[in-house]
Amino acid sequence: MGRMARFGAWLGKNADGFIALLLAVGVGVVGLLDDSIDKALRDQVIESGTLLVLALLTTAILRDRWRQEPVETAMRESFAGTSALPERLERLEGVVSGAGRALQDLSVVNVLNGAEEIAKAHAEARDGTDRWIFKGGTGTYLRAVTLPECVAAARRERRALVMRLEIIDPGDERVCEAYARFRRSMSQEPDGTGEVWTPERTRKEAFATVLAGCWYHQRFGLLEIHIGLSATMTTFRWDLSASSLIITGEDPRRALTARRGSFYYDSCTTELLASLEQARRVPVELARSVPLSEEPTIEEVRRLFETLGLPLPRSYTDRDVADLTRKALRAKNPYLR
Repeated sequence: MGRMARFGAWLGKNADGFIALLLAVGVGVVGLLDDSIDKALRDQVIESGTLLVLALLTTAILRDRWRQEPVETAMRESFAGTSALPERLERLEGVVSGAGRALQDLSVVNVLNGAEEIAKAHAEARDGTDRWIFKGGTGTYLRAVTLPECVAAARRERRALVMRLEIIDPGDERVCEAYARFRRSMSQEPDGTGEVWTPERTRKEAFATVLAGCWYHQRFGLLEIHIGLSATMTTFRWDLSASSLIITGEDPRRALTARRGSFYYDSCTTELLASLEQARRVPVELARSVPLSEEPTIEEVRRLFETLGLPLPRSYTDRDVADLTRKALRAKNPYLR
């Protein structure tokens, strides 16, 4: 049954050719019959049969050509499309490459959860780095951990260290008050230093960062330090090393990190450097003309800030200067309870 079905399907598609074949066979048989039929009749049958066979063959040829036209059209369109294939492949390659870069950036921008995870990220960022860019409020954590540990590692490994710091301007009462008000709005409780945020504390913390930078600069000749004072506050803190970027906010349990080579890391590097260029520059190089003791005296500290063009407020007593010095050289980690 299967063979008969296939034969029937074939016969339906090739009926004209099959009939022409039968007629050709019939005409051939008639031509072999020399004496059986009248010669005139035989010639007429042969001529008529031949014309019919030719007609059927012509029909078969025309049918095949008609069937081939759509195929030829499709082939021509296919070849025409093939000519544009390199351009399409190039565009596809660009899309794939762009998607790959986007996925790569996403894979290196991560959210850190918990104080321990954030502290570990900072430790990894400090490990072996030859640079550090900071932008934030007063730099309390920077003085307590980042600056002393980065300097100690650079001294131990006998390599240069570049630090670029941008903090709020302690001489600008307006920005100090705004920063203290913002910090109190986030929490009324004392931080790890045991103090609450007030405009006076904000001013002292910022002065202390400048003093700490100058003190370490005098004691480590391979330290290149730049300090800028901003008239605007930021609610984030940026810490950028040679290997990673860490952004923290007021919630000490959450942070964002990006690895070097990612689009986010490169963009933030440009932003931080441009921001520092616009800040009020502290001439740290002038600090070498005011030698600071291992435990700077009150007179040394006052003279230092006068030399830097950043005089301490007239209301500062010797006790205030001593407190400022303590914050500079023996700062407490504000994130430890």
